[in-house]
Amino acid sequence: MFRPILIIAMLLAGAARAAATQAEKPAGPCESRSFAGADYIVCPVDPIRDDIRLFWKDAAGKPYRSFSGLADALSRRGERLVFAMNAGMYREDFTPMGLYVEDGKAEVPANIEAPPAGSGQVPNFYKKGNGIFFLDAAGAHILPTESFLKKPREVRLATQSGPMLVMAGKINPIFIPGSTDRTRRNGVGIAADGKLYFVISDGKVNFHDFATFFRDALACDNALFLDGGNGTGLHDPTRGRSDFSWHGGYGPIFGLVAKAD
Repeated sequence: MFRPILIIAMLLAGAARAAATQAEKPAGPCESRSFAGADYIVCPVDPIRDDIRLFWKDAAGKPYRSFSGLADALSRRGERLVFAMNAGMYREDFTPMGLYVEDGKAEVPANIEAPPAGSGQVPNFYKKGNGIFFLDAAGAHILPTESFLKKPREVRLATQSGPMLVMAGKINPIFIPGSTDRTRRNGVGIAADGKLYFVISDGKVNFHDFATFFRDALACDNALFLDGGNGTGLHDPTRGRSDFSWHGGYGPIFGLVAKAD
């Protein structure tokens, strides 16, 4: 007659231990979100308080290419890579496709060229409108490339990509609702309070749905597409995840950095 009570007690004790173990796990930098039938991983950043950086080449002048290589390099300096995400499109030698500024130094100039002749479908980087994400003393910004280039700017970091997903609160009009052009995508958006959201889809989405997530779920007035397909990737040790690009590595990389524990 006591066995049912004993079983219930054991189950309750097991649940309590599981809850305690879960509570002991450190909170990760990124969170899972679902919206309109699609799943996303969202990594929020305060650009004023948090140490968000851009990385491309190591001390020897060679592209890092992998999140693990970057994490190891930071660890040797007493720092920790909290999370990382690819930061834009790049050429076969891992050189950023457009403007790249790291620690205030412009290492690649802005790309205002027309799409390559005979390229068929316009590559994503050249679709309207191309944009630039940058950080300056006032915080984070995303502007159309032509607007960014209209006046000299002192920026700490910048990366150029395209197309823009959301512009001044409106979804890029080139996107087609219900489009069958679905793939993994990642991008970055800025909310009205200045907070950054780095997002990677946890599955295949089209441009319109991806942009809608930034505007309607994250309240981002401006958002920039970074890359898609095999060029997307996330590093988040709390999830046991450190992706590697099927292109042989990444070019520019966003990294949130903290002091080593």
